[in-house]
Amino acid sequence: MNKPKRIAFYGKGGIGKSTISSNISSSLAKAGKKVLHIGCDPKADSTRNLTSIKIPTVLELLQSGEDVEIEDIMFKSPTGVYCIESGGPVAGIGCAGIGISSTLELLEELEVFDLDWDLIVYDVLGDVVCGGFAVPMRDSYIDEVYIVTSSEFMSIYAANNILKSVERYSTKDAPLFGGFILNKHSSDKEFHILKEFVDSVDGRIVYNVPLDNDLRRVELMRKTMAEVFETSFFDDLSSLVFNNQENLNPKPLDENGLELIREQMLQI
Repeated sequence: MNKPKRIAFYGKGGIGKSTISSNISSSLAKAGKKVLHIGCDPKADSTRNLTSIKIPTVLELLQSGEDVEIEDIMFKSPTGVYCIESGGPVAGIGCAGIGISSTLELLEELEVFDLDWDLIVYDVLGDVVCGGFAVPMRDSYIDEVYIVTSSEFMSIYAANNILKSVERYSTKDAPLFGGFILNKHSSDKEFHILKEFVDSVDGRIVYNVPLDNDLRRVELMRKTMAEVFETSFFDDLSSLVFNNQENLNPKPLDENGLELIREQMLQI
């Protein structure tokens, strides 16, 4: 059995990380890959994009006290993606990172990772302020991290924070950083600022997601592009991600470096 490619998508809330990760999973499954998609965001939006419904979460089932089997937590999307959602606490109570840890422990126990996957995708919330969201990196569940960002300063700030965790859990011989996926930039000048940031952290731009009305409409339908259209730009993006064989060791900026980026943005 071949070792699956294991990747995680991180990014500031609302940056389009779940949209991008779910569409990549869907595109590769449609192309014949056996894909496991693990949602690690309490909003559960990536698996909802894939299945069109809110599937039961691992945390909910564990809290019920009943025995949990694979068929209770894993659901197949119309394009063939196998979906699992970790779940999270009620707003304002508890730690969402616990849902990720509990999910991964259960998947180990049920030997889900031992099934014959081509790709395992993690869609992870936020900017890794909480250590629970770094579990996929920290406990070696992934081999690559992609950061979804825009040219908005707080998105860059979050991306830099994520890079700090990537740097912490990478080694010289086993770097984790696959690159940046750009989303929601609005002008050539803003793209230039973003490119300055990417170059300053020894990163690379994997793909620049276009503004696309079809994608907006399909997302409102709780579907993926592969489900509605024969081809889309996600076919190119998913191929780049799946076939990447060279990761990077990033160098996140310190506060002074981030301040220089902010000052450049003031000149736009």
